Amino acid sequence: MNRPLRHIAIFCGLLVMALLLRANWLQYVKSEPLANHEKNRRVKITQFATPRGDIIVGSDAITGSKAVEGTDFKYQRTFKQGPMYAPVTGYASQAQGMSLLEKTYDSILSGQDDRFAFRHAKDIITGEQRRGGDVITTIDPKAQKAGYKGLTDLGARGAVVALEPSTGKVLALVSTPSYDPSVFAGNSFKEGDKFQALVDDKSKPLANRPLRETFPPGSTFKILTAAAALENGVVTDVDAASDAVSPYPLPLSTNKIGSEAGDAVCNKASMKTAMQYSCNNVFLDAASKVGDEKMRETAENFGFNADVYDKEFGDMLATKSLYPNELDKPGTALTGMGQGSLTSTPMQMAMVTAALANDGKLMQPYIVDELRGPDLSVLEKHEPKLKSQAVSEETAKKVQEMMEFTAKEGSAQRALIDGVTVGGKTGTAQRGVDVNDEVPYGWFVSYGEADGKSVAVAVFIDPTAMDISRSDISGGRLGAPIAKSVMKAVLGK
Repeated sequence: MNRPLRHIAIFCGLLVMALLLRANWLQYVKSEPLANHEKNRRVKITQFATPRGDIIVGSDAITGSKAVEGTDFKYQRTFKQGPMYAPVTGYASQAQGMSLLEKTYDSILSGQDDRFAFRHAKDIITGEQRRGGDVITTIDPKAQKAGYKGLTDLGARGAVVALEPSTGKVLALVSTPSYDPSVFAGNSFKEGDKFQALVDDKSKPLANRPLRETFPPGSTFKILTAAAALENGVVTDVDAASDAVSPYPLPLSTNKIGSEAGDAVCNKASMKTAMQYSCNNVFLDAASKVGDEKMRETAENFGFNADVYDKEFGDMLATKSLYPNELDKPGTALTGMGQGSLTSTPMQMAMVTAALANDGKLMQPYIVDELRGPDLSVLEKHEPKLKSQAVSEETAKKVQEMMEFTAKEGSAQRALIDGVTVGGKTGTAQRGVDVNDEVPYGWFVSYGEADGKSVAVAVFIDPTAMDISRSDISGGRLGAPIAKSVMKAVLGK
């Protein structure tokens, strides 16, 4: 063989070897990622080839599947009371993909989980149609309805989260305005236009406010500030007068911060009185004395600066609530009243409230109780898990005492329920460089206990779209009635 032919033969041999290596790489190394890639049409065809399993609330399915014709996708997802449950279910669209529980547990719902292999083999022999498994949630349908109705009746953008303090069960997860996942569940151009309209909507109906959006928590954070002050010995007697003057001179600043209740009430008030009337000076002073490091440590014990859920929860992960690092003295003081550069999700404030109601024990929140196979066999059962001992039982009980006094004699009275032990705290959070530029946020957190049951609730309200005067915006006026209805729904009152 002459030299040019030999070179050509070697070159061709290298090309063939490269093709063989690439083929084996794709078949054995990259096969699973490619087979399961969300843009692989075959994946979507398989996802919608049979009826999906259901997402269950209470004892009822809030999802379904319907047969469709004229497309590769044989079944289309349907949703019952879609807007109310959208923050829980997410969507399962032939064109837009999936989110939240639909995405996280797709292998169960679509019947492709490895644990179904034996059943699928049996179905092939018997000729039965494959069906997915079910996802059993912890959501209380009455609590979810109460929270959703409360926000929609106000016409507010907002969120409601309800937790069972002793276990971490998510009893309600509400976001408004919301959307109906059914309207874009197919793959037609018309449905694509409807989805794009939701994306472009300035009210952000696709947003999951309880889990994915953060806001300054305002005065609801004062319950954590109180816990930090008690835990670190800055305050030992909640009934003793403080030395915090009102208006309060912000450290290293010429600014002085007053309180809505007035200087006569708040000047050198006890922490219990300060909680009752939401006096800023006492909590600014407490945070300043506790200090940046200990305030952050306490906040982190309650879940700040960390993921709410473990990574295994996939698309249900929540945005981190942040207590910033290395705050200066004025910045630290401002966090005492829930302002400054502090941010929180509604879920996080529900966790703080639940932990205090649970004698300082913060339970890991969870929204899925069981995973079941098509034959109703239990594949997984969630067991409650302690996330942290946020503060001591003694500290938690003192904060409970103040929150319950605030509900009986203070700004949280609108949440009181006959025959129920209620603790509450209002919050109004300023936003913008000039606090008068934009309307403030309204917050309310509370817990209720009766007949061996308990519930912790966080209500967040963005009144931007509401026809309401600035003076009427407060967590007690707007959020407390919603929290009350949710607590009544859970406690059966």
